Amino acid sequence: MQTINRFLYGPTPEEKVRAWQAKLRQESRKLDRDMRQLEVETGKARNTVKQLAKKGDVKSARILAREVVRSQRQKDRLSVSKARLGSIGTQLQQQLAMSKVTGSLQKSTEIMKLSNSLVKLPQVSQSMREMSMEMTKAGILEEMMEDTLAMDDDEELEEEADEEVDKVLFQLTDGKLGQAGAVSTELPSVEQSLEDEEIERNLEKYRQQLNGILSG
Repeated sequence: MQTINRFLYGPTPEEKVRAWQAKLRQESRKLDRDMRQLEVETGKARNTVKQLAKKGDVKSARILAREVVRSQRQKDRLSVSKARLGSIGTQLQQQLAMSKVTGSLQKSTEIMKLSNSLVKLPQVSQSMREMSMEMTKAGILEEMMEDTLAMDDDEELEEEADEEVDKVLFQLTDGKLGQAGAVSTELPSVEQSLEDEEIERNLEKYRQQLNGILSG
């Protein structure tokens, strides 16, 4: 009988909620991996910032410090998004409990609000759009997410205030930013030139790696 009902009416509310919760946990694990990777690459970039600042290359240090600031903001955003995924799971559990009384899943403005915010995040955007369509059909959401809900981009992060970047440089160089930038009167040695080239390669590598993670 249960098989016949599923064929005629589709999955039960409990089956739908369980499937959505499984997807939410999967996306949450992905965000965990992204945050760990971001933390590793940011740590490497911090060390390079210190090297650049100590050798007096404040310009390059500032460029990379800006990427560190962006990565910190992005990690915070991912952390908040993970919490929102958990909140949707909790709301769905409450919906399931209510459905045993009402016989069906009900519309939820809270899930709508949380879904609206998550669909803007590149890392989970596609999954949230698909889940939103399913929830709309199930009667939880009033309408499918619209493309007008544009994703938050990182343009605002590119315009970080100099004061904030200075603060990061100050912290990363143990308060010695003001001492950086002194011009040496000695000709660079071969070893120093090789070291500079290595630092420059690291600078570009970490910028590319961080940008790759930030762009999702």
